[in-house]
Amino acid sequence: MFARTERLLLRPGWQEDAPALAYAIGEEAVVRNLSTPPWPYREEDAQVFLSKPLDPMEPRFLIFSRTGGAPRLVGGCGISPSPDGDLELGYWIARPYWGLGFATEAGRQLIRIARAMNLPKLTAGHFVDNPASGAVLRKLGFRPTGKITPRYSAARGTSAASVLFQEGEGDGSDAVTPMRSRIGLDEDFRQELRQLAA
Repeated sequence: MFARTERLLLRPGWQEDAPALAYAIGEEAVVRNLSTPPWPYREEDAQVFLSKPLDPMEPRFLIFSRTGGAPRLVGGCGISPSPDGDLELGYWIARPYWGLGFATEAGRQLIRIARAMNLPKLTAGHFVDNPASGAVLRKLGFRPTGKITPRYSAARGTSAASVLFQEGEGDGSDAVTPMRSRIGLDEDFRQELRQLAA
């Protein structure tokens, strides 16, 4: 399954994506906010992840920016069982692309896919020390459940407090997604984004 948004291509990962995946997710600031990826994250870890069988009821995508040139791997998203057995929306964005609205854009598309598949309402969560992810979930129409529970993070090597969310009504597409200034983003990509916006 493939999906396109205005700026993104969501598609399953392939073995040849392993070097780009290891590079994109391979920052501790990224993987420490996820449950299963280890730290350090190596190309071998990417190969193991990409070789996992795909369950049609649990879509999993790599997120690529659609540019004038070759698409760039900017993150990943998917739906998988939570520790409680509910279906959970998850995502990550490579650090150079934080603040560009890619998580929100990919998340909206993933919710649309879930609705088209008649999946039950989704859940989500974020570690307490990652409030930016909570902001994305709110933009997607998720609402806090009021529960905070420990969740294991392989990259941290321990459990950390996680705020739980449940899907509300709609996909949050009526929410405004502000862009904040970017630090450390290469000028070529900035130019490509300007061209896409024009």
